[in-house]
Amino acid sequence: MRAEGQAHIDRIEKALALVRKFLDWDRAVRRLDELNARVEDPTLWDKPKEAEAVMRERRRLEASIGAVNEISQEMTDAVEFVELGEMEDDEETVNEGLATLATLAERADRDKIQALLAGEADANDTYLEVHAGAGGTESQDWAEMLQRMYTRWAERKGYKVEMVEYHAGEAAGIKSCTLLIKGENAYGWAKTESGVHRLVRISPYDSSARRHTSFSSVWVYPVIDDTFEIDINPADLKIDTYRASGAGGQHVNTTDSAVRITHQPSGIVVASQIDRSQHKNRDIAMGMLKSRLFEEEMRKREEAASAEHASKSDIGWGHQIRSYVLQPYQQVKDLRTGVVSTAPDDVLDGELDPFMAAALSQRVTGEKVEVEDVD
Repeated sequence: MRAEGQAHIDRIEKALALVRKFLDWDRAVRRLDELNARVEDPTLWDKPKEAEAVMRERRRLEASIGAVNEISQEMTDAVEFVELGEMEDDEETVNEGLATLATLAERADRDKIQALLAGEADANDTYLEVHAGAGGTESQDWAEMLQRMYTRWAERKGYKVEMVEYHAGEAAGIKSCTLLIKGENAYGWAKTESGVHRLVRISPYDSSARRHTSFSSVWVYPVIDDTFEIDINPADLKIDTYRASGAGGQHVNTTDSAVRITHQPSGIVVASQIDRSQHKNRDIAMGMLKSRLFEEEMRKREEAASAEHASKSDIGWGHQIRSYVLQPYQQVKDLRTGVVSTAPDDVLDGELDPFMAAALSQRVTGEKVEVEDVD
């Protein structure tokens, strides 16, 4: 096998191995058999919600397992085709087989990511919060740049974006905002973005044109419905109402209807000012709180939960997940996976999928990458 073909094979096998590991292959195959048997049971639809959950899980496993088996078989066929061409010294056959392997490698990478979006709430809509760090106008301007970046990313994927909460900065930018991103797998894609993001640039607000470093944090949590049971004691809640303030226009409506809820045991704070009705804003904020508590519980199941939580509580050096350098050179580097882009304008315009895909893969492999931050 030529080096080109072997590279495609290695790429395909690596992608398939990752999916098998993520699915826990033998268990997944047994589970699919169980679900297929349940679907044959005529009493399944006596409980519609339970039946829908069964059908969703079955479709997901069927698609993932089927894709692995299909790609594996097509790879075997293509390898045999290439080897046959090499034996007969038929360059056209060899090239056709290599082209098939290249196509399969691309497909394996796409299907790998789709299979990784199979967590408990990955298919759900998502909330995404942005909070400016210390540093006044610099950090607040950076926070608004992040808000635009995630809005553009969502639009690129065909998702719908709503501004749930918005606090304008003192001179420019924003102090904080909460986006509601609606679309299939919105949470699954965005969940690895939680953490601190660092910007290095020549400040447009500094008359001496000095280089400044700014920090803002991002927090992502899924929208959940009544199928997820979250118990909240009303006595644990502190509920405040206030006048909405912000950029106006499409962002907020300036009435006294905004609602802020503090969950005192956890310290989690959520707010909504999207609606003119205080009652509706309270319902929205309660839904956000349930989502945050659910996300918190999911994070506790992960080994890295404590480190990730620390990254939000301390917005500063040593806790960032990604650095964006605009001057004196241009580079965006993910400090968890090592993924690099030398086109920060594209990244800030929403080109985030390569970073997200690598972070999703890393969650499965557990592989730690030694990455030096950029200055």
